[in-house]
Amino acid sequence: MTHRNVELMQLVGKALESEHGDVLRELLGDVIRQALDADVNAVCNAEYGERSVDRSNSRNGYRSRPLETRLGSIDVEIPRVRKGSYYPNWLLQPRRRWEQAFVNVVSEAYVQGVSTRKVEALVESMGARGMSKSEVSRMAAVLDEQVDAFRSRTLEGEFPYMWLDAMYVKVRENGRVVSRAVLVAIGVNGEGEREVLGVQVARTEMESSWREFLRDLMGRGLKGVKLVISDAHEGLRSAITAVLNGVTWQRCYVHFIRNVLDQIPRSQRGMVAALIRNVFHQTTLEHAREAMTKAIAVLETKWPKAAALCVGGEDDVLAYFAFPESHRRQIRSTNPLERLNKELRRRVRVVGIFPTQPSVLRLVGMLLAEQDDEWKVGRRYFSVASMAQLQGTLLALEDRDAA
Repeated sequence: MTHRNVELMQLVGKALESEHGDVLRELLGDVIRQALDADVNAVCNAEYGERSVDRSNSRNGYRSRPLETRLGSIDVEIPRVRKGSYYPNWLLQPRRRWEQAFVNVVSEAYVQGVSTRKVEALVESMGARGMSKSEVSRMAAVLDEQVDAFRSRTLEGEFPYMWLDAMYVKVRENGRVVSRAVLVAIGVNGEGEREVLGVQVARTEMESSWREFLRDLMGRGLKGVKLVISDAHEGLRSAITAVLNGVTWQRCYVHFIRNVLDQIPRSQRGMVAALIRNVFHQTTLEHAREAMTKAIAVLETKWPKAAALCVGGEDDVLAYFAFPESHRRQIRSTNPLERLNKELRRRVRVVGIFPTQPSVLRLVGMLLAEQDDEWKVGRRYFSVASMAQLQGTLLALEDRDAA
């Protein structure tokens, strides 16, 4: 670095510490916007509005993302593109927070002397051997504040679709290792964008735990839910009915098929699986019901319990047919949330046994916050046109029910 550059950096440092914070914050915001515009122009091989034969992509509006700086929070307008996704990793570094949470969790385990050999090796590789309890506590306080802000934020707008599921982790409590449920909710808003709606650590998946979780979502502004997708867990199902009465429930068809196959001898499961899956290959509700009727007729002759499951679950497992065809593949199962939970499990498996329950929420909360950030700047889950079609479908259903 030259002497002139050193002097310039010193002047910038003094300016950052001056009392003219508002002016400097606006200036920094302008610089960031210009840098992002230049960056996305390079991605598109053309400037905004420019006609060029070399253009490989085009703009598609903006998404707002807060950026914390020494001058305070700046709302960064991140450009969106029509093909693929654009994310300025050089500016926002999406993995920084969850990595801090991971370091804190394993360091806390090491300090408390409850970590496994695998975690101890990770702690040592990160140079955390000398971390004191006070250092761990200071780090935890910062991370907890961010997680609490994410978990308590107001939910803006309506969320026509919501997925609910739980995963289990091991936690050390009072000298024992116990299993705790991590309840997770994601949704799609009126613009077709996915959001992480909430996360909570509970003792079990009892109805009371799910009720508390759903009531918290409602208290934070959750509204406009038309379809809830989940498995048929009894406690969860009862909580949905109690808190979200009147909302349509879609029973995950993947879990439904597994439940049916549990009643079939292993040697016959291939044939029955093909028979049941044919129901969900149909493109209309009428054809799906016909296929289900045929499947039930076959099952009744040999496996009445499996047939009874099909009869009792038919309406719930075919609820997705009331919604736009372009949405059906995603809303007929919990797969969208299962994929997210799979990634969460991969990250928490490294820890093994969490030292405390707050440490679970700290790491999982940060992972979900980062995923939410990525969804905000990524491609829409459902197109704007298909979401408009959803509104038309819902209005038609309301008119039919009123008649």
